[in-house]
This record gives sequence, C-alpha cells and structure tokens, in this order.
Amino acid sequence: MERRYLANYNVNSCESKSFDVVIIGAGIAGLYTALMLSKNLKVAVLSKKDVYDCDSYLAQGGIAASIQNDDRQLHVKDTINAGCYVNDLEAVNVLVNESEKAINDLVSLGVKFDKNSQGNFYRSFEGNHSIPRILHVNGDSTGKAIMEVLVNQAKNAPNIEIIPNIFALDIVDNKNKCCGIMTFYKNKFVYLKSKCCVIASGGIGQLFSKTTNVDVLTGDGIAMAIRAKVTLEDMEYIQFHPTALYSKNNEEKMFLISEAVRGEGAVLKNKCGNRFMKEYDSRMELAPRDIVARAISDQMKKTDSNYVYLDATMYEKKFLENRFNKIYSECKDNGIEMYKDYIPVTPAEHYFMGGIKVDLFGRASMENLYAVGECACTGAHGANRLASNSLMEALVFGKRAAEDILNKVKVIDEDNFENSEFIPQCKESHMNFSKLKQNLKILMENNLGIVRRIDNIKIALEVVDEVLFKFQYINFKSIEQVEVYNMYEVARSIIRATLESKTSIGSNYIEEYSKDNLVLR
Repeated sequence: MERRYLANYNVNSCESKSFDVVIIGAGIAGLYTALMLSKNLKVAVLSKKDVYDCDSYLAQGGIAASIQNDDRQLHVKDTINAGCYVNDLEAVNVLVNESEKAINDLVSLGVKFDKNSQGNFYRSFEGNHSIPRILHVNGDSTGKAIMEVLVNQAKNAPNIEIIPNIFALDIVDNKNKCCGIMTFYKNKFVYLKSKCCVIASGGIGQLFSKTTNVDVLTGDGIAMAIRAKVTLEDMEYIQFHPTALYSKNNEEKMFLISEAVRGEGAVLKNKCGNRFMKEYDSRMELAPRDIVARAISDQMKKTDSNYVYLDATMYEKKFLENRFNKIYSECKDNGIEMYKDYIPVTPAEHYFMGGIKVDLFGRASMENLYAVGECACTGAHGANRLASNSLMEALVFGKRAAEDILNKVKVIDEDNFENSEFIPQCKESHMNFSKLKQNLKILMENNLGIVRRIDNIKIALEVVDEVLFKFQYINFKSIEQVEVYNMYEVARSIIRATLESKTSIGSNYIEEYSKDNLVLR
C-alpha cells in the first residue's frame, strides 16, 4: 500500500485559509506566474525557506531568447538537437516563438539586460547554440537580477501574499479535483484552500551527492504529485552540468562554473594539461551538456583524477572580472586566479528534464492543478536541456498557465473545497533519517549518475523499495523527515522510469544499450 497523505491531522478540522490560487515555490516560475494572476485574483506564494533560497537566484549563464524572427527556426533546431529529437515539438515552438514577448515583459517589469556599445542586447554563445542568443544581466548574475525585480514587484502587489518558511505537505483533492494544499506553518498544520494550485517547487538536486542545487530542492512538489497519482513524464532524464567547481572541502553543494565561460572561449584540459573534447565531438567544448559531462567523466577515469581543468587564461583579468564577476570572486576565494590559473571542474547534478506532465498551458492530469518551471515536464527539453532554455521555459509556460487559470476560476464551484478524504498516519518511527538521506544521495550518485548500468539500477530499486516499505505507516516528526521520505519517493519514480526506458539516449546513458559509444545520442 502506498500512502496518500503525510500529515497526521484531519484536513477538515485544522486551521485553514482561502485563496483563489496557491503557488508552491517562489522562484522565477512561481513569482512570474503569480504576477500574471495578481490583477484579478488573490494569490498565495509559498516559499520553503527565504524567497531567495532557490536555484533561480543562482542562475548565471542567462536566458536564451529568439529576439529576431530569422533566429526562431535555428533556436528550435538547436533545442531539439540538444534534446536528441525526443522533444515535444509543439512545446519547443511555443518556447521559442513566445520568448521575445517574455523578454519584453521582463524589461517592462524593470529587468535591465546587458547591452553592447550600440545599445543592443549583448548576446553570447553557449553549448549547442548555433548563434549567440543568450541574454544576461550584470555578466553572470542573471538569475539574481531577475529574482530581485520579481520579488520587489510581488511584494508590492496587493493581491499577492508571499509566505516564507512554510512547508507544503500534500495536494488535497476531492474526486481528482485539486482543492487545496496541506501545509506545515509555524509548528502547526494549515490547510490552504484554493480554486487552483500551481506547483513550482523546482528540481531534485539533493537526491545526489554532488549537485549545483540549493539544499531545499528535495523534490517535494513532485513527491506530492506522486502521492496524489498525478501523471509524471521523462523521469529518467537528469542533466549533469559538466563544470562545477571542484573543492575538497565542499563536494555536496557545488558552485557552478557557467557554460558561458566556455561560450566565451575557455577550453577543457585533462589532468595532464591536454585538450580532449575533440576526441568526443566536433563541437568540442560547446557540444551538448550530456556529451561534455560524459567526456569529462571518461577523462577523470582515464587519468585517475577527481576533476579536469577549465582554462580561461587566454583572457585578461579585467574582462574576466567584468564578464564573470560572481565566478571570478568565487574562484579567487578558492585561491584560483582565472586569468592565470586553471579551474578544477567536475560534473554535478544540475537540472531535471522530467517531472509532472503538463500540456501547453501547464495543466497537470488532476483537474485544477498546474505545474511550471523545473518540476514540470512540458517536453520542450527532450532528453537533454539546451543551455539557458530553463528560465525562458519558466516564463513562457508560467504565463500560459496564468492565462488558463484566469479563464478557469470563473467557473470553478467552491463546493469542491469541502469533504476531502483524509487518512491520518500514526505509527511512531525510530529510523535514522540523516543516515537514510546520505545513503540515498550516494546510491543515486553511484547508480543513476552520468553513466548507468542495468544491474546497478536494479540494486538501487531494491534498496529504495525496502526503505519506502518501512515508511508507509510512520508518523513523521519533522520537516527534515518528510523531506527524506519525499526524496525516496522521487528516487523510486526515477529508477523505475530508467529501467522501463529500454534505451540509451541523451542524459539517460545506459552502458548496455550504448555499444561503448560515449557520444551516442
């Protein structure tokens, strides 16, 4: 038996509050969706911790946008090529064709994109982009700049209530119609009733030992969807960024060295100081991320090293300081001068292409439930995301979800709020959750990483199934314990999808199906 709810409380007798829309997640996807709704609806935006404690705030590289009509076909082509041609073509076309409008919306909200000497948007290269189309703000601080604007706008919007330090436990539904979210807030259960709910909870990085993701990303929104029997898709596709800063002191939360550094001309070298990407792909350092990550992993194995080098020493100090201010500062704090020292880098989990299956308007399989951002699977990314398409996807599909909600809430019957079935759990637990969390991170890193083997995947499933069986009837005593349970639920879905895929493509590289070809796509 798989448990449906986590909270040991009756949903109809606990404290409650009503909104038109509840959005779980306060990153770019969640905030932008809220702003698109706020003129007409009362919206709650839930943040697990502080609103800035999200991956959106960390986004360095920029945002891919087709701001000229003649680029749109190329952008579509680059996106599906990176995605190994298993993308949803309709979703890709929506992403590309509506990207210019999204940029204009951000500018109107107050985002100041970098410009060149002619006063036009400064556009840069990144991996698998055929032309420069990456816009950024303050060099490598794009996510931070956009987040600051969106947070300021949301805080000043009278119909938006941002609630920090609140934990979303479960989707509450009545006959497969979403009617609210059960939360834990200020040491008590609070039921947030709503006409529509939007999951914008981000990625799953904390399932792995090495990740660029912030520590709150334990897959909570996706786990909620799993318990509610909401349809998932592409769960086997997990992107490992090729270049995270290697440090002996901090291997879990890793600092990202943006792909934009390679886009400006930096090259990869192995432990011996030799370039190696030409052995793997003609696009070399700007090949799709899955290929570059596997190449680096292969070189690390061949040279018995924990890292390779990124060489940006062809540039002067002033250029690197201005173009990559955040990266330059982080490297310097680690004793690395970018203009004269090689940067030790290693792949790390970075982005989840799979998630809650949604249509072109962010609608999930449960009525009145939506998902946007990294936790959603629009199909636009296919088996491997094109660099800098993630922020644009959050904006484009967030706005589309908002448009659909604005039309839908007019006809939703508020009687759906009542009589939601709830089954409490009550058994006490003496399990070591901290150890279970670390064990899972190691298990996923070793068995569901860059290169996978069927036997190892099966072992991982056995381990995860055994733990989840013990979880079924226990009473969780802390948010941290719930996070661990969520991590195991999401891990099981990933492992099952990987075993069921029966193919090796893009980020889902399985040795038995790959004929020893590291660049197989």
